Amino acid sequence: MSIDFHSCKIEISKAAYKHNIEFLRNTISEGVKISSVVKGNAYGHSIDLFVPLAEENGINHFSVFSADEAYEVQQVSKKKSSIMIMGSVENESLEWAIANDISFYIFDLIRLKQAVLFAKKIGKKAKIHIEVETGMHRTGFDIEKWHEVEDILKNNGDVLVFEGLCTHYAGAEEIANYYRIKQQQQSFKKAIKYFKNNGLHPKLLHSACSAATLRYPKTQGDMVRLGIIQYGFFPTKEVLIHFLEKTKMKEDPLQRLLSWKSKVMDVKQVKTGNFIGYGTSFMAGTDMKIATIPVGYSHGFSRSLSNQGRVLINGQRVPVIGVVNMNMMTVNVTHLEHIEKGDEVVLIGKQGKMEIGVSSFSEYSNQINYEMLTRLRADIPRILVD
Repeated sequence: MSIDFHSCKIEISKAAYKHNIEFLRNTISEGVKISSVVKGNAYGHSIDLFVPLAEENGINHFSVFSADEAYEVQQVSKKKSSIMIMGSVENESLEWAIANDISFYIFDLIRLKQAVLFAKKIGKKAKIHIEVETGMHRTGFDIEKWHEVEDILKNNGDVLVFEGLCTHYAGAEEIANYYRIKQQQQSFKKAIKYFKNNGLHPKLLHSACSAATLRYPKTQGDMVRLGIIQYGFFPTKEVLIHFLEKTKMKEDPLQRLLSWKSKVMDVKQVKTGNFIGYGTSFMAGTDMKIATIPVGYSHGFSRSLSNQGRVLINGQRVPVIGVVNMNMMTVNVTHLEHIEKGDEVVLIGKQGKMEIGVSSFSEYSNQINYEMLTRLRADIPRILVD
């Protein structure tokens, strides 16, 4: 007998992902490879669940931030897909990455020299992506260091594979950064020319994230690193509006993969004048009927949604009242004619004709989509649905 011990669950739609990836393939230039970005537990969708789903839809390259995420992708991959670490990989895991054909960004000489040492030690070539500084001012080789990088690559061709030359754009989702992004494009072209003129030809040129892929198509290169957009979200409303104007589409072409659901834990009556929950943030102005939901800020439902958030019950939108607790919240269901313990509660997703999107959380709680999704607790069960 299977026992469900959890107070909520997250559903991931296979059909929505298939739709999104087909849309993206038709949107990007022909021949451009897609790297599925699955950092942050696949943006809250679960690496364990999402990677096999992506592979079923033809994806064979995944980008992660750190070595632990790379390991998790490797463990669940069913087709031995390529894995690329874009950020943290310490010496302890660098040797492991090389031994397992996992490529990784190089943005400082220390890591580049360590890669050479470990590759020689185990007798296997290290697959590296040289990240250049183009104006993000975060990680990447400044132009003054290119000559040293060139020397090391040339002198160690027996143990280094120049897998990629890459950079990252500083806010391609906002028109306010247009000039800065254009400058970065020119700087990246300069880097490409430098390495090629010196006889170093990377297998892949890549710089575009979701926003750059759509707003600056010329940045697509050989591969695009698609994160938030594959999960059904445009990076910002600005990117969505720009895309709709450009394509003459009338509505968002993406479909959300994720739905978050729970059940009513309790229903009770509250008399006029009584405070509900902790403190005095909400007082019943009339006789009320309230429901308690076993989800709180420890699950990822922000405390800032106290007296502001909304959920769906019985096809209707109901407001959160009182303070969101660690594991519970209360909602006003006075206007619902029928409600009882066990009724489905939708925190994100559709119920009947109504829908609550992730964007509603950002509007009320000052969280962006990325933040809200990645704050969903990893131990909430994720379930694939058609």
